[in-house]
Amino acid sequence: MNDRLDIKGFVRPGLENVIDAFAGNFERGDELGARFSAYREGELVADLWAGWADREKSEPFGETTLCGIFSSGKAAMATLVAEAVSRGELDYEMRIAALWPEFAAGGKDAVTLAMALSHQAGLCGFAEEMSPADWIDHDLIAARLAAMAPLWKPGSASGYHPQTIGYIVNETLRRAGAKTIGAKLREKNLDIYCGMRADEIARAAFMAKPQSAPVHRDGEFTKLAFLKRWSAAAKISREAWLAAEIPASNMHATARALAAIIHPLANGGVDVDGVRTIDPDTVAAALRSRISGDDLVLPFHIDWTAGLMKNTNGFFGPRETAFGHAGFGGSAAMIDPARKISAAYVMNRMSPSLAGDLRAVAMFSAINARD
Repeated sequence: MNDRLDIKGFVRPGLENVIDAFAGNFERGDELGARFSAYREGELVADLWAGWADREKSEPFGETTLCGIFSSGKAAMATLVAEAVSRGELDYEMRIAALWPEFAAGGKDAVTLAMALSHQAGLCGFAEEMSPADWIDHDLIAARLAAMAPLWKPGSASGYHPQTIGYIVNETLRRAGAKTIGAKLREKNLDIYCGMRADEIARAAFMAKPQSAPVHRDGEFTKLAFLKRWSAAAKISREAWLAAEIPASNMHATARALAAIIHPLANGGVDVDGVRTIDPDTVAAALRSRISGDDLVLPFHIDWTAGLMKNTNGFFGPRETAFGHAGFGGSAAMIDPARKISAAYVMNRMSPSLAGDLRAVAMFSAINARD
């Protein structure tokens, strides 16, 4: 497809600039393997992949290669929660403690689902030391969160919850009698997983770790969220990590699957198969600003919706109408309801970026360059 690089896939006529942007990421030496996919009004309009799935460059990055997407999976989680709200399983304005009474402890009785999804619950991390391996035990983490006093007054500010929000969502779903995020993903029959089986693990790309650490905001909340020895899962095997269901941070996906699963929020509630999965009122509620300001954990001013970031920092391309979520290392998911576009970028050479990786920004800018 491209003389400079063996790029597989296609773009719809008129989107050749997307190929150039994708190739440019490789030509600058920024990539090992990567994929970019985009849908518009239910149609797949771009799907490109290239490079290598392994460190030795012996296994080509293919159409079924899965990448760890870290917090980009929060965009998928936000979409699945919106679908659960639309079906009546959950309500954004419900108090979590109404379903999960233990959660009321420590002054959290008034915390709503929308407050938690917009990172206002004050539960960004644990001050008490724990084993990093504890993160694969959902019941243990859920019990600790229920008993915990919030680190700041809920509703007064946002402070990004990199890990804990997934446990809050999953336990709330369980208390509602609904399926968890991992189970809901499996129902979609897409190449996106939270809790992988052996055959899926075999397709997971090697993830090349960044050479330097992410830039963090100074402060105790950031330390608890990211920098403590127990802030994320560790001291477990790769297989145990991949098999665990940690919705906020360990989803694995192709870019096509990630772009597909978030498409209803871009397309008025209608998925890539033409099926309405979210009613219009719930789409509006999902994308409504919940809190805007300097985040207590991330070093950014963020305008949070019920699980997504508004594009106030240009993380998702040039258009102010976009929303999305980025993942550690560079992956990102974007929706633009004004243009009915959803797009996703995944890769296996990780940068130090927490959000706004220039490779992803280049791809979102390219797909948005033409109407």
